[in-house]
Amino acid sequence: MDTNQIIQKIQVSGIRRFDEAITGIADIIKLTVGEPDLPTPEHVKKAGIQAIRDNWTHYSPLMGFGELQTAASQYFHQKYGLTYAPGEVIATVGATEAVATSLLTLLNPGDGVLLPTPAYTSYQPLVELAHANLIPIDTTNEGYKLTPAALQRVIAEHANDHLKVLILNYPTNPTGVTYTQAELTALLTVIKQANLYVISDEIYSELTYEQPHTAFATLYPEKTITINGLSKSHAMTGWRLGFIMAPQALINEMKKTHQYLVTSTSSITQAAGIEALTHGLDDGQKMRAVYQARRDYLVKRLSEIGLNYVYPTGAFYIFVQVPNDFNGTSWQFATRLAQEARVAVIPGSSFGAAGEGWFRISYAASQDALRDSMNRLATWRAQTAKL
Repeated sequence: MDTNQIIQKIQVSGIRRFDEAITGIADIIKLTVGEPDLPTPEHVKKAGIQAIRDNWTHYSPLMGFGELQTAASQYFHQKYGLTYAPGEVIATVGATEAVATSLLTLLNPGDGVLLPTPAYTSYQPLVELAHANLIPIDTTNEGYKLTPAALQRVIAEHANDHLKVLILNYPTNPTGVTYTQAELTALLTVIKQANLYVISDEIYSELTYEQPHTAFATLYPEKTITINGLSKSHAMTGWRLGFIMAPQALINEMKKTHQYLVTSTSSITQAAGIEALTHGLDDGQKMRAVYQARRDYLVKRLSEIGLNYVYPTGAFYIFVQVPNDFNGTSWQFATRLAQEARVAVIPGSSFGAAGEGWFRISYAASQDALRDSMNRLATWRAQTAKL
């Protein structure tokens, strides 16, 4: 086929492929896609509807409406102490476009990109589309967190590989772990020594349970690109509104990439975003309380069933180990679970080689769905363990 060779090698993400593969199973409970079951807050929806009525139906400025940039600057300052001016904010089509714009702007062909794994599925393909090289850092033996020692070791091993960027995502998809300020500060020493840029994907920043979220740019403002958005904090996945926040010199370059990728973000979505940012400061806190209760329920049930898991301190995922007595891959395990117990989870291999032997549960699902799925899992596990 005479198409782009990189595109030919890239697959649709394992999350989407598996979700589509099991969709036709009758009466299946899906704990797959990270899609909040909670609705967008009513006041935000009303703002979007009013924007249509008021004919906010034309192109917006390239970087977003000034009112939105100002609202985002103030919101993220109040939430996390970030000090970006309105002109240092770009409104993007979700956090994924923000990551793509950042990578395509920063990277030259052959540059090296460091990524703690297991990791969300979008990063590697986007690095490859930029003709750069992804260098995974397996965090399995460090509690699924990047440590200074591991980072230093990999940097030394790849000293001749034009290392340029470290991608951090925390709270982390798929494991749900996050970093303390002390842990981030320790990493920063190594990052500065290597003179790396950091793309800090903090889309789950509002969903931390045991500790406040520390924004990396408060520690390393000069070379950090902050990615955030409203998909998780305000249950606005379908609205597609993300943000790039970075020093002005980087923003001046990234806005060109952003323009040629998408022109601009939906004007109606931006109107809803202005409302969310200015009058929805506490919306995420209400949702966090719901997710935390679900997390607490799941860890209790999984412990009772006898499954090992990574204790999640953020996001709405829990990473669970495939039972040792199962003879097969994580994809085979998840397929059998879907077919035989009618419970759908995501195979850990979808998140890279470091995820093999595990599976991800999304608890962005109703309490009823979680209860029923755990009952089914317990029954199925009791049956299969006897085989």
